[in-house]
Amino acid sequence: MSAPLPPELYYLSNFRQALDWIGARYADLLSAEESRFIACFGELPWPAQALLVRMVMRQGSHFRASKLSYAEIGAIEAPARQLIELGWVSDQAPLEAAELAALLRKDELLAHLPLADRRATQKKAELVEQLLALGLPAQSFAAWCPALTDQLYSLTVGELCDRLRLLFFGNLGQDWSEFVLADLGIFRYEPVAIGADSRAFRSRDDVEHYLLLREHRLRFEAGEPAPALLATLEGFATANAYLQSRHAKLLFQIAQQQERQGELEQALAIYRGSKHAEARWRQIRILEKLARHAEAHALTEAVQAAPHSDEEAQLAERALARLRRKLALPAPPRQPSFEERRIELQLAPPAHGSVELAVAAHLHSAQAPVYYVENTLLCSLFGLLCWEAIFAPLPGAFFHPFQSGPADLSSAEFHARRAGLFAACLQRLDDGSYPEHIRARYRDKHGIQSPFVFWGLLDEALLEQALHCIPAAHLRACCERLLGDLKANRSGMPDLIQFYPDEGRYRMIEVKGPGDRLQDNQKRWLAFAAAHGMPVEVCYVSWAAP
Repeated sequence: MSAPLPPELYYLSNFRQALDWIGARYADLLSAEESRFIACFGELPWPAQALLVRMVMRQGSHFRASKLSYAEIGAIEAPARQLIELGWVSDQAPLEAAELAALLRKDELLAHLPLADRRATQKKAELVEQLLALGLPAQSFAAWCPALTDQLYSLTVGELCDRLRLLFFGNLGQDWSEFVLADLGIFRYEPVAIGADSRAFRSRDDVEHYLLLREHRLRFEAGEPAPALLATLEGFATANAYLQSRHAKLLFQIAQQQERQGELEQALAIYRGSKHAEARWRQIRILEKLARHAEAHALTEAVQAAPHSDEEAQLAERALARLRRKLALPAPPRQPSFEERRIELQLAPPAHGSVELAVAAHLHSAQAPVYYVENTLLCSLFGLLCWEAIFAPLPGAFFHPFQSGPADLSSAEFHARRAGLFAACLQRLDDGSYPEHIRARYRDKHGIQSPFVFWGLLDEALLEQALHCIPAAHLRACCERLLGDLKANRSGMPDLIQFYPDEGRYRMIEVKGPGDRLQDNQKRWLAFAAAHGMPVEVCYVSWAAP
């Protein structure tokens, strides 16, 4: 299967590579149908292989022969016949009226279908509406349009190929175009050593559970009622942490929908069964809505004693104050708040651009340049400093060559599994070797996909200003905060940063336009900065009268 092919068959080479990869790593997980497909595909003549891959990589499952014209394949009749004989393609697939309408042009609808009103001035949508109103049964393309000379080929192995794609990528969010984007250099990925035993799924149950959760998510997004979804999800159990998180998120989304619809008791029950990070907080809010304040208070105290995140702790503190007032209990001790350093600016409304850019332009000077960085600069410095830890080839972290980051990035164990590696990276901030290390990573890794580094923003000038003006102790504090909660703490950072190169210092500025207020995640970052002596100010802007 791995014989070299000419460049114009790049897509077939890529598909063969993927099948080789799957066969080498997942032979014990493949169904009989999937194993048979891989074996039979390898025995097909290359034109039939190429035609099938072209169809697999296109949208939909029905293709008119006139739309399957590829110079490198040539005439498709013989390859199509070979695929039909295997049952991978059909030329007699029954089509519903809506499917047929999507395949025909307006003039073909007029010429070949039994429509009562055949005015050429009608729009295609009106003709389709007529066709659907007839209520005709599904039938083959040839039966629908016997006078049309075009042939229809329908892909019947689309779901099977999706399962193979799932095995290769570990998800169905990526598709075969990843190969092409990498070949063209549009996306570049860190080369990580991937062992033959490194794979996304450890058992066939993992694969089936992923597909089950995806099916339920699609049904949920299509508007299926919650009771039907929950009935078939009952008893779902897996030891796979990734699938557990997907299950928790789906339950959380279903509960949110029930809550929005006023079904509070049902929502509360679903939240209780979800391990989603926000599920406890939503339970507290529903208990408050139901005036079950004692229950809400008990849960809030449990949350405050062991919060899952800074955000949950912040929300619990507020809830506890409310609930104690309602229960006539002593007020909880208030946490000291940070002292906000304010800037008041009155500016002319900008003709274009955001308020942040207007403030940046106003404050900028050659001696004190201002950059609009928001959540990008500190994350990028962290990503460059800790590159080796982030891309460490740990078991289960990388299992195909098109990953922009480790698969367990969002897991609670991400930092713990790499604690020693991250400690070694942060040690560079203590021994003074970090500037040259970050510069080297910037040069060596420039343009490679990373979950933290924003190459489009981070040019050399900005990088050098940051390394010169931001103290190592401040960078260490920010890196440690990121590692404490990578999901929550990557947002809420101040909008602007201003450097004073001659003085070797900086300040960060959060910008608020007229009527805008600080968000909770911004307040948490401001409090963190104040606690660590980091210079941060909040700029409140008002517009000058014209």
